[in-house]
Amino acid sequence: MDSSHTRRDATRRKLFEAAVTLIAEQGFSSTTVDEIAERAGVAKGTVYYNFASKNVLFEELLRHGIELLASSLQTAADEVTHRGGSQVDALDAMIRAGLDFIAHYPALTQLYVAELWRTNRAWQSTLMVVRERAITVVENVLREAVAGGELSEEIDIPLTASALFGMVLVAALDWQSYQPDRSIDDVHAALSRLLQGRVTGRPA
Repeated sequence: MDSSHTRRDATRRKLFEAAVTLIAEQGFSSTTVDEIAERAGVAKGTVYYNFASKNVLFEELLRHGIELLASSLQTAADEVTHRGGSQVDALDAMIRAGLDFIAHYPALTQLYVAELWRTNRAWQSTLMVVRERAITVVENVLREAVAGGELSEEIDIPLTASALFGMVLVAALDWQSYQPDRSIDDVHAALSRLLQGRVTGRPA
């Protein structure tokens, strides 16, 4: 990659970080391009050079963030299966990866969860696409678990994947907002026990 691409990528990352923090703090409508540029330490024109509009910036922000999350979940599952672990172990590793991601990108997670409940945004179709990207990673592991006899064939894979994904999101946000004294290991242990007991029917 040449230096111009490297600089552009660095600039886009700064704009992403500035935008997600501001929008999480004060909402999309209240956040201006001027504020995003100021927070990122760039000229206003730089925002429009990289993104055609604030809406486009936000859509790309969602795509970028959820792709990072999906990749981290996939990597966690792949590492477990590479070591010979079970698919349920892979699900547990994905829970931990999800918690790690949310701890690292709390503003993005808050923003994503808030936008899930809105229905009047121009980027709703984009939001559904990026959500599906992350959910599919979980669904694939669940299918492997069912095929291998680790989980019952009676489980509803799409709904179970959504439930696991939502469990991690909500538990992590609750942890950070209301129980920040807890360690990530503590939160992971609680969700791991829930996974083992409620999904497989075996004690942790």
